[in-house]
Amino acid sequence: MHHHQEYESPSALSDTIKCFWYDRRDVGETLSSYNAMPDGYAEIIFYFGSLYNISPDESLQPLASPFMMGLLNQPVPFSTINCLEIIGVRCFPWTVFDLLGLPSSKKAVHFFEHPVAQLQSTLNEFVRNGKIEEAISHLQQYFLDAHSHVDGKSMLAKAGVAMRKANGTMPVSEVAAAAHATVRTLERNFKQSSGHTVKDVSGLMRFEQVRNQLWRDPYSNIAGLAAEFGYADQAHLSKEFKRYSGATPAAFARKAKQSKLSVSKDFVAFIQD
Repeated sequence: MHHHQEYESPSALSDTIKCFWYDRRDVGETLSSYNAMPDGYAEIIFYFGSLYNISPDESLQPLASPFMMGLLNQPVPFSTINCLEIIGVRCFPWTVFDLLGLPSSKKAVHFFEHPVAQLQSTLNEFVRNGKIEEAISHLQQYFLDAHSHVDGKSMLAKAGVAMRKANGTMPVSEVAAAAHATVRTLERNFKQSSGHTVKDVSGLMRFEQVRNQLWRDPYSNIAGLAAEFGYADQAHLSKEFKRYSGATPAAFARKAKQSKLSVSKDFVAFIQD
């Protein structure tokens, strides 16, 4: 059994946090594996239950809660057992470290020391009693208080708005123009803030759009998607898609057709193998 729900970010946080979300899955008493797929966001993950990162030698590493999932360049495998509940904060990668007051990191799975970790026990109490909306409200209030020092009118905020509107298809020079900055200044600040280049993040945003479209409509024309999202051609899209997802667009679409997951309109980050 699987349930996923997203909660809109309060307008005061919308330049920093895309949304808050809750995910519950009951997998029974056998270990079950999932892949977290790349997209254009960094996620702060609070979980309740058992969650393991699968290391390259296939051993299971228990994860601290909360942890951060940074920008991924390829799927990251996780394992769980029995009932797993997650409350996630989906952040724009160019603001998440400023929001937390932490130096940026390029790690896919990132453990961090921060007062936000003290929310774990309160959130656990809410989740255990089925009070998911209260848990989300509590988390939103924490970030509303923490957010007051983040400058929503900054160069990076303007760059982020332009990149999001263009779904990652905007050249770096145009992103810099939208942010009223030189390319060099934007790149330096963007990398310092997110740990990644504008091009890195744009590539992930573009991949995410194609991935979501194929998930919603596995019969989409791949050449048409390549043209719509500014890839040179279908081969370019296929190469980029495989680099991020480990599968070709056609293979991913086949998996979407076969999937029994109930997905309303948005792709769910954790996909069962």
